[in-house]
Amino acid sequence: MKEELIKLLKTTGAFKSGDFTLASGKKSSFYIDCRKVTLHPQGAKLIAKIILEKIANLKIDAVGGLTLGADPITSSVVAIGNIPGFIVRKKEKEHGTMQKIEGIIEPGYKVLVVEDVSTTGASAMQAIQAVESFGAKVIKVISVVDREEGAKDLLSKYSFDPILRISELLSRGPV
Repeated sequence: MKEELIKLLKTTGAFKSGDFTLASGKKSSFYIDCRKVTLHPQGAKLIAKIILEKIANLKIDAVGGLTLGADPITSSVVAIGNIPGFIVRKKEKEHGTMQKIEGIIEPGYKVLVVEDVSTTGASAMQAIQAVESFGAKVIKVISVVDREEGAKDLLSKYSFDPILRISELLSRGPV
């Protein structure tokens, strides 16, 4: 399944070369637009299956992460795995319910946090902090691609388990 995911990352135009500024503020000579895969029918199913395999022995009450990158991943896992989902806003809503977390989550829930691409781990940590403030417990963090630039260290106490590492993707030849 991993090889299939690598192929999709390469054939959908998800991997781009150039000069980019990442969400972390870091500069990079490449960019991974995982939405090209997480919003692809085959990619969405594949990622959900891999994630469900990774959490098969865990008791997970809900899955979610920081909007926008985590949204399609969450939806795929919800649909295929029959696990409730939630979305963490970047900032609290200023109207209506004024919530930071939307969807299905309760204090005491054991949750999986998902992310499309991890660099430093700051986006996943933002979701983790919101979930923990709410009273739920993060059991595992899964990213589709780890850029191997610090996320592993920042997220180590949350059982960080990326599907792919950038070194694996780059070692498979031209993108």
